[in-house]
This record gives sequence, structure tokens and C-alpha cells, in this order.
Amino acid sequence: MYSHDTMGLGHMRRNLSIARALVGSGTRTNVLMLTGANIATGFAMPRGVDCITLPGLYKEPDGNYRSRSLGLSLDELINLRAMTIRGALEAYQPDVLIVDNVPRGVNGEIEGALEQLCDRGETRCVLGLRDILDDPDRVRKEWKQRANEACIQQYYDAVWVYGDPDFYDSASEYAFSDQVKRKLHYTGYLNRGLNPDTTANVKQQACDTLDLPPGETLLCLAGGGQDGSALAQLVCEARLPAEMNLVVLTGPFMPSAMRQRLRAHAAANPRFRVAEFHPEPTRLMARADRIISMGGYNTISEILSLEKRALIVPRVSPRREQLIRAERLEKLGLLDVLHPSKVKPESITGWLQHDLAPPRCASELIDFGGLQRIPSLLNRVMGNSRSVTCCAAAGGQA
Repeated sequence: MYSHDTMGLGHMRRNLSIARALVGSGTRTNVLMLTGANIATGFAMPRGVDCITLPGLYKEPDGNYRSRSLGLSLDELINLRAMTIRGALEAYQPDVLIVDNVPRGVNGEIEGALEQLCDRGETRCVLGLRDILDDPDRVRKEWKQRANEACIQQYYDAVWVYGDPDFYDSASEYAFSDQVKRKLHYTGYLNRGLNPDTTANVKQQACDTLDLPPGETLLCLAGGGQDGSALAQLVCEARLPAEMNLVVLTGPFMPSAMRQRLRAHAAANPRFRVAEFHPEPTRLMARADRIISMGGYNTISEILSLEKRALIVPRVSPRREQLIRAERLEKLGLLDVLHPSKVKPESITGWLQHDLAPPRCASELIDFGGLQRIPSLLNRVMGNSRSVTCCAAAGGQA
């Protein structure tokens, strides 16, 4: 599985959930993940799943890329990543390559590998797409500029959309060609609730780990942290109800100065906890009574799967994907949305003071059968149910 993971952890975590579903499906499946998030090694990986981390990319606010850590030009870094990806594929020789979100990889870094696999003729290629990519006009323009449909026609055996067409019909919204539509399968949303091996007393475990006092808990999720600082700061400045705890999960990419500021807040408030990273964030979400979060696909899937009362403050730049999804879900009564331009401590305080009704059951309105359906879709791609080695290159374009 391949994803380039330039701004957060969502692509890698989505691929990891798919990998868990595949190795736990009763087939003899092994999965190698290629990911641009070096924090990937901090997540628990089941037997049969391993990963290679690629040198990191950093996504600027305008959508351009640069090296996250190494003193290399973008071209040099892309070349290094491309050689690493190609070398891994040559050595591993997977039966299936699942590419996350970007048909040619970021800046075309997997195009050489796709050509290599096509010449070899023994690896099936699948493109995995989240249901909402961006504003439809922009997606159509970008896909035309990058010749994505020609790439899909040439290299890919199937396109999986991790969504429900009754909620968002990607093929129609983005005007996919008939050739692409013939390869396209909607999996349904990925149920991102607690993993099957998670113990029943997970709420108490999360509470014990954070040493929280008795009372309700508000969880603030800042995504990977790169652009979640403002939301975390505003939540800290809000007036919380009496006896409510606050837990802020900063993400590993939040600037250190902001993390220090949040820890200073926590030091002065016995009900405030700050965590940079959690290997099973769904455990914190299960513990929470309310959640304030950005609106990435992964986080939204988890909130809906766990049926949590949530206020979503979506990212609106450089892509509008989060805003589009959040507003549609708000119309279904599944969560509340606040545009980032309107977020103030007072607006957060007001939301916390409302006695909210229990959230509606999302699975009654949206298909959440993706993780159950993907193993059979993999078998369909293979044409049989033989043992599979799957190379998951994790890293879609956010």
C-alpha cells in the first residue's frame, strides 16, 4: 500500500485499517506499507503487516511541497523516494499494489514503479480514493491537467472509492469517464470504531492513562497538528462547564512552541491534559463525551462510528474536502459544523453549554460496510482467493 502522507496521519491510518481488515479476513495476506509518515512505526501493527517509511515531505499552506527534514531540493527528495519505492517493489514483488488517492503519486514519484509493474505483468494495481477529494470544478481541472484518467486506464485494474454514492456520488460529481466508471467500486465508508482486539473496558483504560478526575471529558483533535494550532488554542481559551475535563491531542507535527504553550495551560489547570500522540486514538475518542475536531476523513469516520457528539471545524485551504463533507453530514443531523473563520472561544463555550441530544446513528443513513467489503473486492481484483502479498503505498494528496 502506498501513500505519501505530507500533512497528517489520515492516509496512513486509513491504509492501516484496511491492512488490518485484509490480514484478519481469513486469507493468508501479508501487507507492506510504504508511507511518508515516520510516526507510522508508533502504531500497533498486526502480524502480517509491516512498513517502510519514506523521507518526509512537508505541504506548504499554498499546496506546494518541500523536504520535511532533509537538506534536499524537492526534485532530489522525490527522486530518492521514487528509488526507494521502486526498490521495495522489486524486492517484494507484490500481487497487489494499492495506491492511496494520487494515481501517479506525489509529483509523479510512483510512475516509474507503475511502468515497471506493468512490464512485469504480475501485479494488480488498485487506486483507493476517499469519497470527497475537493471542490468538483477543481478536481476536474486537476485530473485533466495531470492526465489521471489516462494513468488509470493504462495501469489500474480497479478504483475503490471509500464512500457511499447515496451520500456523495464521486463518479458523477467529478465527471469520471465511462472507462474509469467501469473500474470503479464504492466500498462504503470504513467503520473506524474500536479495533476488535480492543478490550471492553477501554474507556476506563484511557481514563487511567491520562489520570483524569471524575467528570465529563471534552476531546480536542488537532489532526496531525501542522495546521491545528489555532483550533487547539481557541478550545483552551473557551469556558468549560464545571467538572468537565479537557484533553488535547496535538498530533506529532504541531510546532513545538505551540505545544509548550498548551502544556503551560495544562500545568495551571488540574482538569487539562495534553498528549502529542496516541497509538490508538479511538480509545481517547471512546472515553470522550464530546469532541471538537478538524474534519479529515479518518476522524469523521471514527466520530460517526463511535456515535459521538462532535463540533467539526474543517480545514478549508488548500482544499475544501473537509468543509464539503462536514456540511453534508450536518444536514443529516450527524454533527455540528463551525467555519474556521467564525471560531472564537465564545462560540465554543456556547456549543458546550447546549444540552445536545444523542447523535443519530450514522450507519442507518450511510453505508459503513467498507472494511467488511474490501477483502472480497481484493479477491475480485485477483480473480481468485489465493494467498496475497499486498504492497500498500500510503500517502494520498490531502
